[in-house]
Amino acid sequence: ESSMRRNLYIRLTHYRQRLRNPAVPLYNRQSFIWPLSGPRAADNANSLIIDRYIFGEIIKPMLLGCGLLIIVFVSYSLGVRLAATSGGVVQPATIAYMLFLQTLIVMEILLPTALYFSVVSVIGRLYRESEMAAMRAAGISETRILRSVFFFALLISIIVGVISVYGRPWAYQQTYLLEAEAIVDFNIDQIKAGHFTEFTNSNYVLYTRDVDRKAGKLIDVFLQNDLPGKSKLIVSREARLPPVKLGEARSVVFHNGHAYQLDLRGHHDTTLRFNTLTVHLGEDELQMGYKRKSIPTATLARSIQPKEIAEFQGRVSTSLATLLLALLAVPLGRSAPRQSSHKNFFVAILIYVGFFNLMNVAINWVKNGEVGPVPGVWWVVVVWLLILTVLVAWPYLQLQRHPS
Repeated sequence: ESSMRRNLYIRLTHYRQRLRNPAVPLYNRQSFIWPLSGPRAADNANSLIIDRYIFGEIIKPMLLGCGLLIIVFVSYSLGVRLAATSGGVVQPATIAYMLFLQTLIVMEILLPTALYFSVVSVIGRLYRESEMAAMRAAGISETRILRSVFFFALLISIIVGVISVYGRPWAYQQTYLLEAEAIVDFNIDQIKAGHFTEFTNSNYVLYTRDVDRKAGKLIDVFLQNDLPGKSKLIVSREARLPPVKLGEARSVVFHNGHAYQLDLRGHHDTTLRFNTLTVHLGEDELQMGYKRKSIPTATLARSIQPKEIAEFQGRVSTSLATLLLALLAVPLGRSAPRQSSHKNFFVAILIYVGFFNLMNVAINWVKNGEVGPVPGVWWVVVVWLLILTVLVAWPYLQLQRHPS
């Protein structure tokens, strides 16, 4: 790092010397072409030094931040999955693979987040340590730094786009199949007497005093399902778990018992006595939403259903959001020399929360049919692109208003 900075300052000194000679242009529009010799070669070599320096400064905190976020996410998910395994619903051998799939799904959020705050941190440090002042003295504007950030963010946005368009639906599909197989494989042998069992993809919790494995039935069974504003309880002498096919919801057949529906917000409780009662443990709306996330992106692109259009636009817009957030981080990182970075990060957090909240609102509007495929969610991208333009141009507008 010190070698890179030393090399950069040598190049900056070279730039300042060349500024005194108007016959040699500092930049040109064909800076992407690298000739074998001449002033253009020097321009591109110096430009490459700046790009490498910016890339190197951004990627280190980005990888560190992304790694920490992954550790936190995996730790939390592992605790949830281990709780499910203790109930006998999901085997430990499946846990690691499911954690991998869930991590792949969440990478479309973790990568843009880590990139965004990394750019804010790096640009803020360049301002605080007067490196931006030195660059400006050498003729390197913030727009030139913005270009370096753009190319790095473009690479990350492509990776995020591939994850969102291809990796995420594949991961959801594999997760769905694993959980469906777990439901099929789940049987009475996996229920422990005197223990609570929580069923996957449902809010049902089952308790049994004893298990008659030879007869295939549960003795003295209690089932609870908590819903908003109410709670359902079932108490029966015995229960059985009929076999299910792949893709079907798990059900439990109760015999000789009582069912209670408790009104948690009032006094409208209901009691039912039954001889036989079948309860399906699946949640249809949750399952449909879950399956929608596993539909291939090419299939969603041809759909005319509002919910599937919203899912498609949400996937495609993720890469654009990654690129926009990284570019927004450049003007948000501005600060005076030796100024604290707390203010920058506070504003950056507000922008980050506002960006994704606005995107979620747009996706929900499309999902509910309140907004059509056009403008869909794209108006959010346009709004933040205009905000980016204003933030980048603001110092130049201020300079024109106050030339002194």
